[in-house]
Amino acid sequence: MQALAVRDITKSFGPVRALRGVTLTVARGEALAIFGPNGAGKTTLLKIASTLMRPSSGQVLLFGADPSQAPHLRRLIGMVSHHSYLYPGLTGLENLLFTARLYGCSDAEARAEAMLAAVGLAGRGGDLVRTYSRGMTQRLSIARALVHDPQILLLDEPYTGLDRSSAAAFTELLMAMRGSRTIVLTTHSIEQGVALSDRVAILVDGVVAYEAGNGAGDVRTIERVYAECVGVPA
Repeated sequence: MQALAVRDITKSFGPVRALRGVTLTVARGEALAIFGPNGAGKTTLLKIASTLMRPSSGQVLLFGADPSQAPHLRRLIGMVSHHSYLYPGLTGLENLLFTARLYGCSDAEARAEAMLAAVGLAGRGGDLVRTYSRGMTQRLSIARALVHDPQILLLDEPYTGLDRSSAAAFTELLMAMRGSRTIVLTTHSIEQGVALSDRVAILVDGVVAYEAGNGAGDVRTIERVYAECVGVPA
């Protein structure tokens, strides 16, 4: 079953066409990595898929249903974006509790504490988010996206700001969820994306320039295809 489908999505910002007829589907439990240069439309696509932004035209379906007609489907999504969606005047724990309760988690406090530990912030949950470093903020943003145990994870450059240790821990989290969650990941690292995905797509100038339908393939092949699509090496 398709967990996520975007069909002929377009998005314009005034005269700028960010997306020009993008169609992609992701099956339940599948992981898709999307590569592309800056300005290709990756962030815009994920915002539309998450229902945070409306397309100019086209349709988004979650498990076969239109989330605009079934708003409860939005709780199935966890989103990591360039925007943290955190409240700097609240503590790390308070941010996670707010999100957990917003999504109706049955044991919000236990879930929030568990996610703080999972991202290595168990000792900093009582600190205000405005005192966090960039890396800590990114880790808490990841915890916020996962605290309600979503079925679909939309991850827009989630490794940005993470040190090597934090990146390794996050990779372990993702690998543990492979197969049980639907994951869409954008990243500039082809090696990282191929390792974490079942399929890959390359977005260039708002269109899907390449999509591997049967397995992500090997890193060298995807790097070669990327260079051909974009005109420069990854």
